[in-house]
Amino acid sequence: MMELTILGCHSATPRANKHTTSQLLEVQGNLFLIDCGEGTQMQLRKCKAKFSRIQHIFISHLHGDHFYGLVGLISSFRLLGRSAPLHVYGPKGIKEIITLQLKLAKSWTDYSLHFHELSSSKSEILFEDEVVSVATLPLDHRVYTNGFLFTSKTTKRKINTAAVADLDLEHYHYRQLQQGLPITLADGRSFENTTLTLAPEPAKKYAFCSDTAYLESLIPLVQGVDVLYHESTFLEKHADLAEKTKHSTALQAAKVAKAAEVKRLLLGHYSNRYTDKEEFIKEAAPVFDAVFLSEDLKTFSI
Repeated sequence: MMELTILGCHSATPRANKHTTSQLLEVQGNLFLIDCGEGTQMQLRKCKAKFSRIQHIFISHLHGDHFYGLVGLISSFRLLGRSAPLHVYGPKGIKEIITLQLKLAKSWTDYSLHFHELSSSKSEILFEDEVVSVATLPLDHRVYTNGFLFTSKTTKRKINTAAVADLDLEHYHYRQLQQGLPITLADGRSFENTTLTLAPEPAKKYAFCSDTAYLESLIPLVQGVDVLYHESTFLEKHADLAEKTKHSTALQAAKVAKAAEVKRLLLGHYSNRYTDKEEFIKEAAPVFDAVFLSEDLKTFSI
């Protein structure tokens, strides 16, 4: 299972109750930070996230509302006595920006800090373990920008406790069952795996897409995902601004969601010029009805 917590979902400048882009994604107990706008670490504290569990940070692009909170978070990790390595994925240049600040402040980390700089215009796998894989989603913005696709791995088969209740199973039988294998008991009886287990949860997919102009080449990359977060900086009445700044409208986000046949659409990265966020729903819903609004500190199950 995945759980997504929105730490900030507004664009440009932070306000008292409008935080810039940052998200925390939990995948089977592992925490991944996506973008790190100004004040992210304060939002992490509000949602009681354990800093030590964040080992990978993904930065979409080098506009301030997506990474100005990063050096502060890295510094706080040091002050809190972090020892675990930290991996930061982002556009080429992010290492220079962060290390220059640490150098001039004489605040080098006591833990290993690894930068993975990106420059490819094609989708590529950035990280993969036994739990999840993370790939880039090339976007179209004023600077080099990527979204990120998180795909969870299927879990082991689950033991059907009712079916095995009267069986004398050894520990190795349970391992075999979880691996999808048949078992043979000491008394010679054999059982097919499916009679004693339940199917694992299917893989889940979460696609994060911010910031970008309307981009049809994105559609096959996010085909059928469980949740698509797609920026909706503007409403259609300001479509000229969206085109000029290479952002999207709520209607355009809905068109991508419909064409990609995603299960749910999550809007965000709102311009501060709008006071009524329900306008975004009203604009997107006629095209794609499973649409929701991002809200600071709101959690979504995927």
